[in-house]
Amino acid sequence: MDDYIARAKYQARVQPFVAKNIIKVLIGQRRVGKSYLLRQLRDQIAAADAKAHFIYVDKEQESFNYVLTASDLSAYIQANMVTDRMNYVMIDEIQEITDFENCIRSFASRSDFDLYITGSNSQLLSVELATRLSGRYIEIPVYSLDFKEFVQFHGLEKNLEGLQNFLRYGGMPFLKNLELKDEIVFEYLKNVLTTVLYRDIIARYKIRNVQFLNRLVNFTADNIGNILNASKINAYLKSQYIAISVNSILDYLSHLTAGQLLVPIKRIDLKGKRLFEVGEKYYFQDLGIRNALIGYRAADLGKMMENCVCQHLLSHGYSVFTGDWQQREIDFVAEKNNERTYIQVALRIDDPATHEREFGNLLLIPDNYPKMVVTLEAAEGNTYQGVEHWGLLRFLEEFE
Repeated sequence: MDDYIARAKYQARVQPFVAKNIIKVLIGQRRVGKSYLLRQLRDQIAAADAKAHFIYVDKEQESFNYVLTASDLSAYIQANMVTDRMNYVMIDEIQEITDFENCIRSFASRSDFDLYITGSNSQLLSVELATRLSGRYIEIPVYSLDFKEFVQFHGLEKNLEGLQNFLRYGGMPFLKNLELKDEIVFEYLKNVLTTVLYRDIIARYKIRNVQFLNRLVNFTADNIGNILNASKINAYLKSQYIAISVNSILDYLSHLTAGQLLVPIKRIDLKGKRLFEVGEKYYFQDLGIRNALIGYRAADLGKMMENCVCQHLLSHGYSVFTGDWQQREIDFVAEKNNERTYIQVALRIDDPATHEREFGNLLLIPDNYPKMVVTLEAAEGNTYQGVEHWGLLRFLEEFE
């Protein structure tokens, strides 16, 4: 068994589908730990099935460079399969294989095959799988470490110091092997960012205007938590004497999202119960990469808290929106299991205007779903007219 720290919540999501005739698809940004999750699943399956036969293809390894097409993949699987027991096929970074869906479809129909695949491009996987394998796969998004995983990986306490490290460095699993210092961590995270940009975005979509792409990434990093649309970004770029079309901006944003660097949060009209067609918030899949890109700035702590709350909700399986109630913004509307929670995030609420804005916006919503304000300082047990006040540390530890 490999030396690793298990990520139990993801194992639990896959477990109901093990040895079932449905493809398990783990989607997430590069370096968030998808490969280790495959190995953990392999060990978990081997412990339960002594006769399990594994076929493992890792496109991150040079030894598999020759597996370039669906035909190559099919030939490799056939050469390594057995006929007297279950073949557990695990393919890491499958988007590197041309027309992979043709091969996967063939083996997915067989009762003696159980397939697990990972990928770093959500758009590519979703389109190809939906086209060729509709109804025969389950997507499981994988994110970088949440706060509880972070302190476990690093042997830290669940206290303010641990929280400050998490907000600063994010949750890329490999950081457990590094000293938590800016010059070390940010250098590693910059290399991860470069890999994501060039392998999953620039090369994949044949992007020519790399300079603009870099400017757009920096712009979104500086504007996490703000409602953005292509026209607003276009206006900013014009002020910087950069000319680019609205359609090109939309394309680039979709590429950054497909490459798992950014996550878009759509706006929902809470009164009319409809999604707005324009204007989304963008957050980074990993906060540490954002900080490595433009620097950790104390003045941005409120933005970083908001990004942190968003990532926590997504990694715990919530559908997340930003809400609009009579032109009053609700930071997050989190939905899971037909339940909803409204969440406002603020650095602090020690002045009356901020207190009124954060609590007042929630109090306007005339339903009985839970409502909370999350701030940096601890506020356990406090409520205001039924709206709960949670400290960020408690939220990251307890809200699931």
